[in-house]
Amino acid sequence: MNTARVARLGLRATQQFSVPRSAALNGLRTYATPAQNVKPPVALFGVDGTYATALYTASAKTSALDQTSKALASLAQTFKADRKLTSIIAAPTLTASDKQQIIQELQKIAGSDKGDVIKNFLQTLAENNRLGLLEGICEKFETLMGAHRGEMEVTITSAQELDNKTINRLEKAVSKHELSQGKKLKIVTKVNPDIVGGLVLEMGDRTIDLSVSSKIAKLNKALTDVL
Repeated sequence: MNTARVARLGLRATQQFSVPRSAALNGLRTYATPAQNVKPPVALFGVDGTYATALYTASAKTSALDQTSKALASLAQTFKADRKLTSIIAAPTLTASDKQQIIQELQKIAGSDKGDVIKNFLQTLAENNRLGLLEGICEKFETLMGAHRGEMEVTITSAQELDNKTINRLEKAVSKHELSQGKKLKIVTKVNPDIVGGLVLEMGDRTIDLSVSSKIAKLNKALTDVL
Protein backbone atom coordinates (compact mmCIF):
# COMPACT_ATOMS: atom_id res chain seq x y z
CA MET A 1 0.00 0.00 0.00
CA ASN A 2 1.18 3.52 -0.55
CA THR A 3 0.21 6.54 1.50
CA ALA A 4 -0.67 8.42 -1.67
CA ARG A 5 -3.79 6.26 -1.95
CA VAL A 6 -4.94 7.25 1.54
CA ALA A 7 -4.02 10.86 0.87
CA ARG A 8 -6.09 10.95 -2.32
CA LEU A 9 -9.11 9.59 -0.47
CA GLY A 10 -8.81 12.23 2.24
CA LEU A 11 -8.18 15.11 -0.14
CA ARG A 12 -11.08 14.08 -2.34
CA ALA A 13 -13.41 14.21 0.63
CA THR A 14 -12.06 17.61 1.65
CA GLN A 15 -12.61 19.03 -1.80
CA GLN A 16 -16.10 17.61 -2.32
CA PHE A 17 -17.70 18.39 1.03
CA SER A 18 -17.77 21.27 3.48
CA VAL A 19 -20.01 19.91 6.23
CA PRO A 20 -19.00 20.53 9.87
CA ARG A 21 -17.50 17.66 11.81
CA SER A 22 -20.09 15.71 13.78
CA ALA A 23 -19.50 15.43 17.50
CA ALA A 24 -17.35 12.46 18.46
CA LEU A 25 -19.20 9.73 20.28
CA ASN A 26 -18.85 9.94 24.03
CA GLY A 27 -17.02 6.99 25.51
CA LEU A 28 -15.68 3.97 23.64
CA ARG A 29 -17.40 1.16 21.86
CA THR A 30 -17.72 -2.18 23.60
CA TYR A 31 -14.63 -3.37 21.73
CA ALA A 32 -12.58 -0.54 23.20
CA THR A 33 -13.42 -1.35 26.81
CA PRO A 34 -10.58 -3.20 28.59
CA ALA A 35 -11.55 -6.65 29.81
CA GLN A 36 -11.35 -7.40 33.51
CA ASN A 37 -9.13 -10.47 33.15
CA VAL A 38 -6.27 -8.75 31.30
CA LYS A 39 -4.19 -6.22 33.19
CA PRO A 40 -2.02 -3.85 31.11
CA PRO A 41 1.59 -3.61 32.36
CA VAL A 42 1.42 0.16 32.81
CA ALA A 43 -1.32 2.78 33.10
CA LEU A 44 -1.62 5.22 30.20
CA PHE A 45 -3.48 8.51 30.06
CA GLY A 46 -5.30 10.48 27.38
CA VAL A 47 -7.78 9.25 24.80
CA ASP A 48 -5.03 7.69 22.68
CA GLY A 49 -3.74 5.92 25.79
CA THR A 50 -7.22 4.53 26.49
CA TYR A 51 -7.53 3.17 22.96
CA ALA A 52 -4.00 1.75 23.05
CA THR A 53 -4.84 -0.04 26.30
CA ALA A 54 -8.03 -1.41 24.75
CA LEU A 55 -6.08 -2.72 21.77
CA TYR A 56 -3.49 -4.29 24.08
CA THR A 57 -6.29 -6.03 25.97
CA ALA A 58 -7.96 -7.34 22.81
CA SER A 59 -4.62 -8.55 21.44
CA ALA A 60 -3.67 -10.27 24.69
CA LYS A 61 -7.01 -12.11 24.76
CA THR A 62 -6.31 -13.54 21.29
CA SER A 63 -2.58 -14.17 21.91
CA ALA A 64 -1.75 -11.65 19.19
CA LEU A 65 0.37 -9.10 21.07
CA ASP A 66 3.54 -9.56 19.03
CA GLN A 67 1.63 -9.56 15.75
CA THR A 68 -0.29 -6.42 16.70
CA SER A 69 2.95 -4.76 17.78
CA LYS A 70 4.51 -5.44 14.37
CA ALA A 71 1.39 -4.16 12.61
CA LEU A 72 1.39 -0.89 14.55
CA ALA A 73 5.13 -0.49 14.01
CA SER A 74 4.47 -0.64 10.26
CA LEU A 75 1.70 1.94 10.60
CA ALA A 76 3.95 4.17 12.71
CA GLN A 77 6.62 4.11 10.00
CA THR A 78 4.00 5.15 7.46
CA PHE A 79 3.01 8.14 9.58
CA LYS A 80 6.67 9.16 9.89
CA ALA A 81 7.11 8.91 6.13
CA ASP A 82 4.11 11.15 5.46
CA ARG A 83 3.61 13.84 8.12
CA LYS A 84 0.34 14.98 6.51
CA LEU A 85 -1.32 11.58 6.81
CA THR A 86 -2.75 12.12 10.30
CA SER A 87 -4.57 15.31 9.32
CA ILE A 88 -5.85 13.64 6.17
CA ILE A 89 -7.44 10.63 7.89
CA ALA A 90 -8.83 12.92 10.59
CA ALA A 91 -10.60 15.14 8.04
CA PRO A 92 -14.17 15.90 9.21
CA THR A 93 -15.36 15.68 5.60
CA LEU A 94 -14.66 11.96 5.21
CA THR A 95 -17.74 9.96 4.30
CA ALA A 96 -18.45 6.45 5.59
CA SER A 97 -17.32 5.12 2.21
CA ASP A 98 -14.06 7.10 2.40
CA LYS A 99 -13.36 5.72 5.87
CA GLN A 100 -13.92 2.15 4.73
CA GLN A 101 -11.48 2.58 1.86
CA ILE A 102 -8.92 4.15 4.20
CA ILE A 103 -9.33 1.25 6.63
CA GLN A 104 -8.69 -1.21 3.82
CA GLU A 105 -5.51 0.62 2.82
CA LEU A 106 -4.30 0.80 6.43
CA GLN A 107 -4.93 -2.93 6.80
CA LYS A 108 -2.64 -3.57 3.85
CA ILE A 109 0.13 -1.69 5.66
CA ALA A 110 -0.51 -3.53 8.92
CA GLY A 111 -0.24 -6.93 7.27
CA SER A 112 -1.49 -10.20 8.77
CA ASP A 113 -4.27 -9.77 11.30
CA LYS A 114 -4.97 -12.63 13.70
CA GLY A 115 -8.61 -12.71 14.71
CA ASP A 116 -9.28 -9.47 12.79
CA VAL A 117 -8.02 -7.50 15.80
CA ILE A 118 -6.59 -4.66 13.70
CA LYS A 119 -9.57 -4.59 11.35
CA ASN A 120 -12.06 -4.37 14.21
CA PHE A 121 -9.97 -1.76 15.98
CA LEU A 122 -9.69 0.48 12.92
CA GLN A 123 -13.43 0.09 12.40
CA THR A 124 -14.03 1.25 15.97
CA LEU A 125 -11.81 4.29 15.48
CA ALA A 126 -13.66 5.18 12.28
CA GLU A 127 -17.08 4.83 13.91
CA ASN A 128 -15.99 7.06 16.78
CA ASN A 129 -14.36 9.63 14.46
CA ARG A 130 -10.99 8.85 16.04
CA LEU A 131 -8.83 7.79 13.08
CA GLY A 132 -6.79 10.93 13.67
CA LEU A 133 -5.56 9.42 16.94
CA LEU A 134 -3.98 6.41 15.24
CA GLU A 135 -0.42 7.77 15.19
CA GLY A 136 -0.53 8.53 18.92
CA ILE A 137 -2.09 5.13 19.60
CA CYS A 138 0.82 3.45 17.80
CA GLU A 139 3.26 5.26 20.09
CA LYS A 140 1.30 4.46 23.25
CA PHE A 141 0.96 0.81 22.26
CA GLU A 142 4.73 0.55 21.90
CA THR A 143 5.02 1.95 25.44
CA LEU A 144 2.77 -0.86 26.66
CA MET A 145 4.76 -3.47 24.77
CA GLY A 146 8.02 -2.12 26.16
CA ALA A 147 6.67 -2.51 29.69
CA HIS A 148 5.37 -5.96 28.78
CA ARG A 149 8.89 -6.97 27.70
CA GLY A 150 10.42 -5.52 30.85
CA GLU A 151 12.01 -2.61 29.02
CA MET A 152 12.53 0.91 30.30
CA GLU A 153 12.50 3.71 27.78
CA VAL A 154 15.15 6.34 28.43
CA THR A 155 14.80 9.53 26.41
CA ILE A 156 17.94 11.63 26.03
CA THR A 157 17.38 15.12 24.68
CA SER A 158 20.35 17.19 23.55
CA ALA A 159 20.85 20.47 21.72
CA GLN A 160 22.78 18.69 18.97
CA GLU A 161 22.81 15.12 17.70
CA LEU A 162 24.93 12.83 19.88
CA ASP A 163 27.52 10.43 18.47
CA ASN A 164 27.33 6.69 19.20
CA LYS A 165 30.24 6.80 21.65
CA THR A 166 28.49 9.39 23.81
CA ILE A 167 25.18 7.50 23.65
CA ASN A 168 26.88 4.27 24.73
CA ARG A 169 28.56 6.03 27.67
CA LEU A 170 25.23 7.51 28.77
CA GLU A 171 23.49 4.15 28.45
CA LYS A 172 26.17 2.53 30.62
CA ALA A 173 25.76 5.26 33.25
CA VAL A 174 21.96 5.02 33.24
CA SER A 175 22.10 1.22 33.57
CA LYS A 176 23.66 1.69 37.02
CA HIS A 177 20.74 3.80 38.25
CA GLU A 178 18.39 2.14 40.74
CA LEU A 179 15.36 2.74 38.52
CA SER A 180 16.85 0.68 35.69
CA GLN A 181 17.91 -2.34 37.71
CA GLY A 182 16.68 -5.60 36.19
CA LYS A 183 15.30 -3.85 33.11
CA LYS A 184 16.34 -3.76 29.49
CA LEU A 185 17.00 -0.18 28.46
CA LYS A 186 15.57 1.29 25.30
CA ILE A 187 17.47 4.46 24.46
CA VAL A 188 15.62 7.14 22.48
CA THR A 189 17.50 10.25 21.43
CA LYS A 190 15.93 13.59 20.54
CA VAL A 191 17.36 16.91 19.43
CA ASN A 192 15.99 20.17 20.81
CA PRO A 193 18.11 23.28 20.14
CA ASP A 194 16.06 25.20 22.72
CA ILE A 195 17.91 23.56 25.61
CA VAL A 196 21.07 25.36 24.34
CA GLY A 197 23.44 22.72 25.71
CA GLY A 198 23.69 19.88 28.19
CA LEU A 199 21.17 17.05 28.41
CA VAL A 200 17.69 16.20 29.62
CA LEU A 201 17.15 12.56 30.65
CA GLU A 202 13.70 11.05 31.10
CA MET A 203 13.51 7.69 32.85
CA GLY A 204 10.07 6.35 33.60
CA ASP A 205 8.33 9.09 35.57
CA ARG A 206 11.58 10.84 36.51
CA THR A 207 13.24 13.70 34.61
CA ILE A 208 16.85 14.75 35.14
CA ASP A 209 17.36 18.21 33.67
CA LEU A 210 21.03 18.99 33.07
CA SER A 211 20.38 21.47 30.27
CA VAL A 212 22.02 24.87 29.97
CA SER A 213 18.60 26.47 29.47
CA SER A 214 17.49 25.09 32.83
CA LYS A 215 20.57 26.50 34.56
CA ILE A 216 19.97 29.89 32.92
CA ALA A 217 16.34 29.85 34.07
CA LYS A 218 17.42 29.07 37.65
CA LEU A 219 20.02 31.84 37.54
CA ASN A 220 17.46 34.34 36.24
CA LYS A 221 15.06 33.36 39.00
CA ALA A 222 17.77 33.74 41.63
CA LEU A 223 18.68 37.18 40.33
CA THR A 224 15.02 38.21 40.22
CA ASP A 225 14.48 37.08 43.81
CA VAL A 226 17.53 39.03 44.98
CA LEU A 227 16.72 42.18 43.05
